[in-house]
Amino acid sequence: MTLYIARETSKLWKRIYKETSVEFLLLAEKWKFLLAGLICQYIHGLAARGVHYFHRPGPTLQDVGFFLLPELGQDKAYISETVFTCVFLSFILWTFHPFVFHSKRFYTVSLWCRVLACLVASQFLRIITFYSTQLPGPNYHCREGSKLARLPRPESVLEVLLINFPSGVLYGCGDLIFSSHMIFSLVFIRTYHKYGTKRWIKQLAWLLAVTQSLLIIASRKHYTVDIVVAWYTVNLVVFFVDSRLGELPDRTNGSSSPLLPMSTKDKDGRTKEENHKLLNGNSGDTADWRPRTQINGKLLEDGKNTVHGDAAVNGT
Repeated sequence: MTLYIARETSKLWKRIYKETSVEFLLLAEKWKFLLAGLICQYIHGLAARGVHYFHRPGPTLQDVGFFLLPELGQDKAYISETVFTCVFLSFILWTFHPFVFHSKRFYTVSLWCRVLACLVASQFLRIITFYSTQLPGPNYHCREGSKLARLPRPESVLEVLLINFPSGVLYGCGDLIFSSHMIFSLVFIRTYHKYGTKRWIKQLAWLLAVTQSLLIIASRKHYTVDIVVAWYTVNLVVFFVDSRLGELPDRTNGSSSPLLPMSTKDKDGRTKEENHKLLNGNSGDTADWRPRTQINGKLLEDGKNTVHGDAAVNGT
């Protein structure tokens, strides 16, 4: 038993080392894209913090979701955050599972480049939307009489740049249309739906997305319009990004050794080789690699045409 555990542990560490080596090469190639995506996450938080200075509390707007769903209350607002945290953390762990398990359908670096592209595009649209029109926040700390409903004028630029993390993110007001929580959840769930393998997890993930939508409205953290706009906007953004970026390299074929995608140099060399074959009268098909005989300016293939060639030489 001890020998078996030691052998499996050794295999696991070799797999992790091999996977880390390949991912490191991809990271060295695409680190600029990942860094740009992370910087955009900070810019999005900075924009959400900035709109809080413009927020003016007022009467809660009429909302069909508020009529249909019972109010959970301020003491149960953690329920929707718990669901979101489960989706968030489980997705992050899943993106790193190729380092441990044999089932490798994607490279982690490439997948996160695609995820960040979807997040950045959705958040850019969100910033434009909530700066266009500031709605009175329905959340409890954004209502009239709350000390957090209005932010005092900042005393320095540093106060704005630090965005008062994390309380400034948790107790923000004014960044309503559309929901940031739904952006992350829908991007993560759609990504797993495309590249994940477990059908029951996909079904559970979509059920959690619907549940989280209802919980956010019942907690009065967003209006119903914030959730509805998030559902169709994020799905359209992910569809557009997928169509522009193309497919990720498939890793399910053949050997378990990690192979990087074909480089541009390899593709060029392969194209030149195929063009060379076409110029010499050979296509890429192996059936056209048979030796041929030239008689009187005509090419004759070996095999059954050889008889006709001999006859032509003898004048028959």
